[in-house]
Amino acid sequence: MFQIEEELKKLPAKPGVYLMHNKEGEIIYVGKAISLKNRVRQYFQSSRDKTPKIQKMVSQIAYFEYIITDSELEALVLECNLIKEHRPKYNTMLKDDKTYPYIKVTVQEPYPRILFTRQIKRDKAKYFGPYTGAVAVKDMIELIRKVYKLRSCNRSLPKENGERPCLYYHIKQCDAPCQTYISQEEYRKNVEGALRFLNGNRQELIDQLTSSMMEASQKMEFEKAGEMRDLIKSIHALDQAQKVNTSTFENRDVIAIAKAMDEAVVSVFFIRDGKLIGRENFHMTGVSYTTKSELMGNFVKQFYAGTPYIPKELVLQDAMEDEEIVGEWLSKKLGQKVTILVPQKGSKKRLVDLAYENASIVLQKDGEKLKREQMRTIGAVKELEQMLGLSGIHRMESFDISNISGFETVASMVVYEDGKPKRSDYRKFKIQTVKGQDDYKSMEEVLRRRFSHGLKEQKEMEEKGIDKQYGSFNRFPDLICMDGGKGQVNIALKVLEELKIVIPVCGLVKDDKHRTRGLYYQNQEVAFKKNSEAFHLITRIQDETHRFAIEYHKQLRSKTQVKSILDDIKGVGPARRKALMRHFKDIAFIKEAEIEQLMAVEGITENVAKEIYQFFHETKIFTSEQKYLLESK
Repeated sequence: MFQIEEELKKLPAKPGVYLMHNKEGEIIYVGKAISLKNRVRQYFQSSRDKTPKIQKMVSQIAYFEYIITDSELEALVLECNLIKEHRPKYNTMLKDDKTYPYIKVTVQEPYPRILFTRQIKRDKAKYFGPYTGAVAVKDMIELIRKVYKLRSCNRSLPKENGERPCLYYHIKQCDAPCQTYISQEEYRKNVEGALRFLNGNRQELIDQLTSSMMEASQKMEFEKAGEMRDLIKSIHALDQAQKVNTSTFENRDVIAIAKAMDEAVVSVFFIRDGKLIGRENFHMTGVSYTTKSELMGNFVKQFYAGTPYIPKELVLQDAMEDEEIVGEWLSKKLGQKVTILVPQKGSKKRLVDLAYENASIVLQKDGEKLKREQMRTIGAVKELEQMLGLSGIHRMESFDISNISGFETVASMVVYEDGKPKRSDYRKFKIQTVKGQDDYKSMEEVLRRRFSHGLKEQKEMEEKGIDKQYGSFNRFPDLICMDGGKGQVNIALKVLEELKIVIPVCGLVKDDKHRTRGLYYQNQEVAFKKNSEAFHLITRIQDETHRFAIEYHKQLRSKTQVKSILDDIKGVGPARRKALMRHFKDIAFIKEAEIEQLMAVEGITENVAKEIYQFFHETKIFTSEQKYLLESK
């Protein structure tokens, strides 16, 4: 048995990372420390001021473990990796986990290639980016290939020369170095031109293209002149996306954060060679009671642990925690010093303000969206509670039966938590004990199976000492919704009473046009308010329960429908049925086929062909099952 007080005494006064676990063994928090002994003990000292979030986290700690490192820098790197891997509940988490596109030029090769990539490797190639959209990168690569004719194939030149030039040579996007149509020296000049272009020197190329366009025009080579004109337009279009310029040509990221309640939006401006090439917004959760410096530090560590590109300068809205050690870590990743600034005035401060304005707008929009979402989910549940005089409705389960005249009767169980579907907890049932069409008995079987199984799982988990909230089928709802009215509700109450389970049950009351108008609860009808969120929620649950049941029924029906119709024909067994379907592909074509066409199928004799033809053309009365299957085709 883990004794926290005893283990606290054993903590070393060394740098490292600590991992907090709950009683299920889940990692709920990861942190780093210069001194593990001092830092971890702070969580369990009652005299320390703790935020409500930390208090709740500490109340769930069953045990902790730690990893000793040689330095605080190593602890920082390990902390970033563990947070990304385990995504602990009580760490402030960056929701977005993106990899950004880059342009890669393999300058280390005899005939360099230009490539699209999302990973930066230590391979001596040159990387340009990150860009916020793959389309922008592909447009840039296409433009460079049209102008500088750089290859992108995987051939190892000059060793792997092909027998003939590829398509890119014929569409004038490669000079075919694989065929030695261009010397290595000339190819290198093209590569250097492309590198200057990627480094931001656009005017040089525009001047060259303008000169070539005028020359071609004078020679009346209008098609060539048009190509030059289009290339110039493409360059101007690329530059239009880079509207913010600075006086220097540094690579920097500008970061600002807008925060409200438990959510925050981080806006990052990517500036490369003095030009703003893109902006990205990130969402962070679990930010309540988190200071600005903590929040900035958490973002910088998580973001730059996951992106391969590190700029030479970070311009921040606020100073961050562990700035010195984070700066050392970033510098080590980049291979040269990374400067971290918090500007108070000037052009950099204006960029920070612009980033903050962007983050605030996104947060406001998301806040409004979140409010609307809460109204249609949690707000709808609250309305439902008021309607029924209940409280604490968190989980709702809805049941429905689906069959075609008793054929393959199935049932669905749909789960909603806090007004949202929880699809991982959906269940489907194939009726086992009821023959023919009897929705009441079918529902009784389903409910008995569902809750009996749940009771069994609860008992097993209790014996193993596992908290019920970490199961799914063993978790019982706070409200059961039946698709039918009084009859279905009484069936559910009967099953619950037999199993000694107390759960409120309501049923849907429908009007003459089969539209839901209210709920049947405790022997009376409770009407919905017109256009209420509760009504819309119940409608969504009802539709989802129908959809899930019908979807399952279709799956089962698709496996048996060929057999159920063709095997009713005299002389047609499994082998002939397969031969017919293999030949005609669809039962509708079998239905329309003439006797001679049927006889063309392997194994179909004249007598059997006549039986098939007569079955579809002379039989006037079909069973409900056969009629449905024919009409469905």
